[in-house]
Amino acid sequence: MVNKLSILGSTGSIGTQTLDVARKLNLQITALSAHSNIELLEQQIREFKPSVAAVFDEVKADALKLNIKDTDTKVYSGMDGLLYCATLDDCDLVVNSVVGMVGLKPTLASINAKKNIAFANKETLVAGGKLVMDAAKRNGVTLFPVDSEHSAIFQCMQACPPDKALKKIILTASGGPFFGKTVDELKDVTVAQALNHPNWSMGAKITIDSASMMNKGLEIIEAAWLFDMSPDDIDVVVHRESIIHSMIEFTDNSVLAQLGLPDMRIPIQYAITYPNRFESPVESLDFSKISSMTFFKPDYETFKCLNACKKAFKRGGVIPAVANGANEVANKLFRDGKISFLDIGEIVSMAVDNFEFKESKTLDDVLLADKSAREYVYNLVK
Repeated sequence: MVNKLSILGSTGSIGTQTLDVARKLNLQITALSAHSNIELLEQQIREFKPSVAAVFDEVKADALKLNIKDTDTKVYSGMDGLLYCATLDDCDLVVNSVVGMVGLKPTLASINAKKNIAFANKETLVAGGKLVMDAAKRNGVTLFPVDSEHSAIFQCMQACPPDKALKKIILTASGGPFFGKTVDELKDVTVAQALNHPNWSMGAKITIDSASMMNKGLEIIEAAWLFDMSPDDIDVVVHRESIIHSMIEFTDNSVLAQLGLPDMRIPIQYAITYPNRFESPVESLDFSKISSMTFFKPDYETFKCLNACKKAFKRGGVIPAVANGANEVANKLFRDGKISFLDIGEIVSMAVDNFEFKESKTLDDVLLADKSAREYVYNLVK
């Protein structure tokens, strides 16, 4: 088990829950980073006493320096600060819980510094999957998934024999707040309604992605890279109760599932303690209190992001980065009241269809595709 953690995105949902796990396991925190929430970051610094901290917002970083000048923690800023935390020598494991495309550079930097990574930043593998997986193989680095679905698959895979016995991956989806809704019923939904997730407590961007099913589309691409599977062999099933976190099916049609209460601290802890298991801060699953578990096919026609992501992966090259970049902008525009909820799926689908194929040989290829996709969406909305 690791003893020293560097946490990128420590003030977000995954970051704060990682610190809950660190308290329980009495782990040392050597680095913390945040985008701009310096109030919470200061509290974390005073409790965990990391040697370094980083704030992406440079103005906020200067303010934090003044606020914690009585401590021994050094404060860095911008992408350089994030990269410093991602490559710190005094660290056994980097937890990347940064939201969005901004997490790609730190992931590659950690890998090239030969740091194992526990990652909840799915955009990293969506946009730069080939770069990340090739770099991990080259540097002998292990990627431990923190997303509940990919952690569930990873846990089930421990029982998978090495003779290509895996037939299918089955990702479970909660269906979000709009499960069963028709296109007509979704035309005028509000941001507040989209943020009202029935089971999970997550940040705004991820919660909107869950409502649009884009989150599950991104997870299909992530699973394809992580477990070397074709998206045609990755199914999605809507499981409203969020008790089964995902499943794998073997060639003999036997299915293994990982179950637990919908609490991210279980997959976070397993990523940190793998292959060992320890007492968890999460409650035990009481089967006598589960009245039923239901399963449904996703509505691919209404929630267009699912098919858009599958198509993006099949087209290959930089197209998944295009899909991700287009979604990040569309998601934000919806939260800002500039577009409707249904526009998100339309915009992502149009970006995937209209961009020309290009290989993703370098980080610059991926970053250029991301930038172009964002500009495409802004111009489309104008």
